[in-house]
Amino acid sequence: MSYLLPHLHSGWAVDQAILAEEERLVVIRFGHDWDETCMQMSETCFSSQELQASKNQLFLSFLDYAYTGILYCERMSDMDEVLSSVAETIKNFAVIYLVDITEVPDFNTMYELYDPSTVMFFFRNKHIMIDLGTGNNNKINWAMKDKQEFIDIIETVYRGARKGRGLVIAPKDYSTKYRY
Repeated sequence: MSYLLPHLHSGWAVDQAILAEEERLVVIRFGHDWDETCMQMSETCFSSQELQASKNQLFLSFLDYAYTGILYCERMSDMDEVLSSVAETIKNFAVIYLVDITEVPDFNTMYELYDPSTVMFFFRNKHIMIDLGTGNNNKINWAMKDKQEFIDIIETVYRGARKGRGLVIAPKDYSTKYRY
């Protein structure tokens, strides 16, 4: 789904996208559109499922590794699907761009872009932080699957940024997101 959204291919293009928007929130997803390793892992996992499960421990370790690769790909496609589906809904107050972190490594150190998918918000050339309850107020670094939930976050960030706030509080607390 990432082909439906505009891509920024240089650090200069990212800067210009942030600088050019005066009235709308700029939402940037840093990450990869696709990853060749992920695709290979998917193919390998599906073809290896036909093999007997009674192989040695090395085979089981490989399956764990391949499954992790598939989850990585699903996380990216889930987030891109949410972004592309909400783009039309939020076009009046926000614009979404995608940046490949290997093609444009300029911001990797500055924004600590080590996760597969990172969403950040900018308004009038200022990074807007959001308190999600996770301790990291700079970005969203997990794939969101609920479209309305993501629209609510973008709307909250936009309203707070319009009032001049550099840190806004999310409408939902995500501190227990990873609890079982």
